[in-house]
Amino acid sequence: MVKKKNRWKTLSTAGLLSALILAGCGNSEETTNEASGESGEKSYQVGITQIAEHPSLDAASVGFQQALKDEGLEVEFDTQVAQGDQNNNQSIANNFVSDQVDLIFANSTPSALGALNATKDIPIVFTSVTDAVGGGLVDSMEAPGGNITGTLDNHPDAIPNTVEFINKYFDIETIGVVYNSGEANSVSQIETVKEVIEGTGLKLAEATVSTSAEVKQATESLVGKADVLYIITDNTVVTALESVVQVATDKKIPLFVGELDSVARGGFAAYGFDYNDIGYEAGVMAAEILKGEKEAGEMDVQYPQNLKLVINKEAAEAMGVELNPEWEESAEFIE
Repeated sequence: MVKKKNRWKTLSTAGLLSALILAGCGNSEETTNEASGESGEKSYQVGITQIAEHPSLDAASVGFQQALKDEGLEVEFDTQVAQGDQNNNQSIANNFVSDQVDLIFANSTPSALGALNATKDIPIVFTSVTDAVGGGLVDSMEAPGGNITGTLDNHPDAIPNTVEFINKYFDIETIGVVYNSGEANSVSQIETVKEVIEGTGLKLAEATVSTSAEVKQATESLVGKADVLYIITDNTVVTALESVVQVATDKKIPLFVGELDSVARGGFAAYGFDYNDIGYEAGVMAAEILKGEKEAGEMDVQYPQNLKLVINKEAAEAMGVELNPEWEESAEFIE
């Protein structure tokens, strides 16, 4: 079932007449000072489509909305979550187009693809996307083309740094990964992991899922095969991260994750960034589009600005990881 929040307020009769008069000028409304007749600020309608609920995606949506507020724009948001259902995902995008929103914020690759399938006219700004080019969203990072642009949740150094850390500090042979093979983001990241481990002597053990309900069993299938676990930024698996943490803790397997929120939820360590930040950066881009300063397809797709290593001390103890004094120089720690 599609989840709906913050639907726009019902227009009064007078407001409806005004809206009809202005319909030919687009969906945004411009307020008028009755005493002076001077035009006031425009009010914009922005649809937020999010594939699932978990802390990282939620933080990105919060950051996006905060940026538009900080930019001084008057915006009404319609936030809808597909709960991992692709039919819901496409319906949400189609409904936004029917509502003639001024801009669509697509929070995840499936959300962005759904929006792009629904419209070539309404501007789309995405985030939480790993491979915008490979995922078929944009022509290139520097010239997206069409009506779409946004920010990635894939820092080019994140996976290489993680693999290097594992190879340097852990005497292991096999890294276990659980991911949804139907997510373009995930397939792209797994291919990167495979490329990075070439020449290191490390091997990869894979388990794939199609729903969050399958995550625990898939993780358990890697017990005895994998020396460490590495959960990339896969929406299906991250939604059920607690089940992965449980297996990793019970079997004393170090759990590396792909985002800082997942460290706070019980992962051992991650090279990551704050999803609020990439959502905020996307919001700044959206503000420029709504103000008419730039066209979406002309704006470079952006990488996350900050990457850092964060280690969960409590998770390390639970998974049998002895903290190395060398990590004090490069990592931030949480309890």
